Amino acid sequence: MTKTGFLICFLFIVNKAFAQADKFYYTSYNKIDSMLTGKKELNLKEAIFSTENAYFDGNLSRYKFENSLQQFTSFIKSLSTNKLISYNHTDFYSVNTHAAIFRMMTDTIPIHVSDTTLLYHLPFQYNFDDYAGKKEWSNMFVSTLMVTRKGNCHSLPLFYKLLTEELGEKSWLALAPNHAYIKLHNQADGWYNVELTSGQFPTDVWIKASGYIHTDAIRNGIYMDTLSLKATVAICMTDLAEGYKHKFTSTYKPEFILQCCNRTLEAFPDYINALLLKAETLFEMFTKTKNEDYYRKAENLYSHIHQLGYRKMPEKMYLEWLQSIKEHPDAHYQ
Repeated sequence: MTKTGFLICFLFIVNKAFAQADKFYYTSYNKIDSMLTGKKELNLKEAIFSTENAYFDGNLSRYKFENSLQQFTSFIKSLSTNKLISYNHTDFYSVNTHAAIFRMMTDTIPIHVSDTTLLYHLPFQYNFDDYAGKKEWSNMFVSTLMVTRKGNCHSLPLFYKLLTEELGEKSWLALAPNHAYIKLHNQADGWYNVELTSGQFPTDVWIKASGYIHTDAIRNGIYMDTLSLKATVAICMTDLAEGYKHKFTSTYKPEFILQCCNRTLEAFPDYINALLLKAETLFEMFTKTKNEDYYRKAENLYSHIHQLGYRKMPEKMYLEWLQSIKEHPDAHYQ
């Protein structure tokens, strides 16, 4: 084969591989899109699996994903057969189930396999080494969390939310700058927060004070508000775009990212990560094409983002916040 023929053959193979990888992303887009447009029932498990499977070129084992999830839910059910919390209201079963989920995720639990064998279930840990998926984007995934028992501010609360969906219980995802956590409600205490990065129950006051949150952001509902299941599934659509961009760093199609962001924003209009990603993508398109229309759209979006109350949290401040959690997990939570 001549050099020219070899080059043509090589380019054909490469282009075919890219097209195949793109196919998984468009397939995932269509699945989540059908949920957000009401064509199919909202299904958080399917949205998460589909998003992560696209990144792995369709090679994420559905059996292993669902089997791992089933094992965790079965363990939680076995834990909840015991009274884990002193609580005397009519929603005891629900509160006790949440106590079981929390214990499973944050505690070392002895398991008596036999009279002579004792095993230990170990708690999930925060991945301080790659908290933002900069080294490997799949460190943001629920599937990775279930295998490694290490997660971050994205995968840990999303996993908690997924567990409650599977168990028929209620929980709500809530957002803060660079962060997500869980909100719960019971008859005795009303609303309260669950922080999986440190295994604590921070007050709203603590979250406001430590999370670099502008009052306008709270007033406009972009932070510290309970998210519906639809909004949570919409987040998966933006996760799909983020994964696509990380996977194809130099060859990604900005049109696909905009498509994902636009669909997200139709379901969750003020989702800050989708707004930021859309503005960033438009500005990149302007940089490449010098099309002033892209610049104007990006400028308008950044202005809207600022008006919503978003302020970029300096990375140094965020790292200091993470370090404080690592060194003093119980501090400032009362």
